[in-house]
Amino acid sequence: MKTIEKEVLPTQDECAGSLKNILDALYVLNGKWKIALILSLVQSPKRFNEIRKEITVISPKILAKELKDLELNDFIKRTVYPTTPVSIIYEATDYSRTLKSVIRELSAWGEQHREKVKESMRK
Repeated sequence: MKTIEKEVLPTQDECAGSLKNILDALYVLNGKWKIALILSLVQSPKRFNEIRKEITVISPKILAKELKDLELNDFIKRTVYPTTPVSIIYEATDYSRTLKSVIRELSAWGEQHREKVKESMRK
């Protein structure tokens, strides 16, 4: 990592504002599944079992809870089709696409962190 010696530090008010914003974001996106679910549904709309096949380590109970939370916060849309049996399709909303840069940055940081861990294991 680079260290910048003459970096201007944010003011106390700027830090407090950033902290509040981050806490708000983490409150909505908390847990280890929400961003993964959004990413899955941005790729294509899916049924419950299709999501489970893609994210195999999530339990059905937790998946149902996370989908409800995401729907309440307008990240996904749940559509019920009156077929026999009933078909339910989950899809990403336009609002979920506002997380594109956040997801990209998390992915880049995750890759960087994985390499750091591998490097420290080689020592």
